Amino acid sequence: MESATSPLAAWRPPADALTLRSIDCHTAGEPLRVVVDGFPALRGSTQLERRRDCQQRFDHLRRALMFEPRGHADMYGAVITPAERADSAFGVLFMHNEGYSTMCGHAMPALAKLAIESGWVPASGARTRLNIDAPCGQIRLEADCEPRDGQWRVGRVRFLNVPSFVLADQQTIAVAGLGAVRYALAYGGAFYAYVDAAALGLSLATGNHAQLVDTGRRIKDAIVRAGTPISHPDSPDLGFLYGTIFTGPAPEAGAQYRNVCVFAEGELDRSPTGSGVSGFAALLHARGQLPLGQRLTIESVLGTRFQVWADAASRCGPHAAIVPGVEGEAHITGRHEFLLIPQDPLTPGFLLR
Repeated sequence: MESATSPLAAWRPPADALTLRSIDCHTAGEPLRVVVDGFPALRGSTQLERRRDCQQRFDHLRRALMFEPRGHADMYGAVITPAERADSAFGVLFMHNEGYSTMCGHAMPALAKLAIESGWVPASGARTRLNIDAPCGQIRLEADCEPRDGQWRVGRVRFLNVPSFVLADQQTIAVAGLGAVRYALAYGGAFYAYVDAAALGLSLATGNHAQLVDTGRRIKDAIVRAGTPISHPDSPDLGFLYGTIFTGPAPEAGAQYRNVCVFAEGELDRSPTGSGVSGFAALLHARGQLPLGQRLTIESVLGTRFQVWADAASRCGPHAAIVPGVEGEAHITGRHEFLLIPQDPLTPGFLLR
C-alpha cells in the first residue's frame, strides 16, 4: 500500500464541495459522530429553537451524515452549538435516521471526553465538571481525568440528567401479531415505552437483534397510531414517543438488568441508552424498587454497561420525578472529512436495511 506521502494524498476536492469534519466516538458500542467543523450556524437562542431551525433548513445535512454512503441505518450524530445558559460550556443537538432527539445520554461521556482532551474545556483536576445544554435542558457532568501523554485524558464520566418521571404505568395496547402488550411510559430526556421482554417470550440476546427491532417498531407504531397522549409540561417539542425499551434480568453476573432500546426509525441502541436508563430509574423508583442513591448496573444488547441511580427527588410540572445519575465511558474511533459534492447524485444519502 502507498504511504500517506504518495501522490494520492495530494488530491483536493472541487471548489464547490461542502466539507464537514467530524470526530467519531462510541460509548458502550453506540456510535456518535460529532460534527466539529463545517456545519452552518443555527438560528435561535435556545436548543429547542435551534433544533427546529436545523429541521427546517439543514435536514439535508443530517441525511448526508447519517445515511449511506457516509453513515448507516443505526448511525447517530451530534452538532455543537453555542451555550444556551451562562454556566454551560456549549450546547448540542442530536440527530439520527429519523430526525432529531431531545436527549442522548450516550453522547454525554463522548462530548466530555472530546471537550476536555482537546483543551476546549480546561481540566480542573482529577474530577472536572462541566455543563452541556441539550434540547431537553441542562445536563451536569463530572469527568474522571488524569494527565497522560502530556495532556489530560478522560476516563469514566457521570452526568445528572433532567428531571425524569413516569407518565403512565400498567398500560395495555393491542399490537398486531403480539396481542395485548403491557407497557409503561416514562421520560428520561425523551419518552419511551417500557416493556417486560419475558412477558412477550422475547429473548434479549445479541443474536436476536432483528426480532427486537421488528417488535420494538410494532409496539411504538401501535402506541402512536392509538393517539396515546404524550406531553411534557415544559414544551410541546418534548412530547413524542421516541422508542421502545425491552427490559429483563441481566444474563451475566455484575449487572441487575438488560435493557434493549429500539428508537427513531428502528434504530437499535448498542448501549444501555442513557436517557432510557434514566426513565427506567424513574419507573423503578415510582414502583418502590429503587431507593435514592442506590446504584444499578444495566447492560445493553452487547453486554456493555452503564450505572444509573436516583440522585435526588424532584418534580416536573405536576409529575413527581427524580434527578437520575448515569455513568459510562466513551472512546474515540476516528476523524473524518466528509465531502458533499454537487455532482454526486447520491449526496442526499439513502438507506438499505
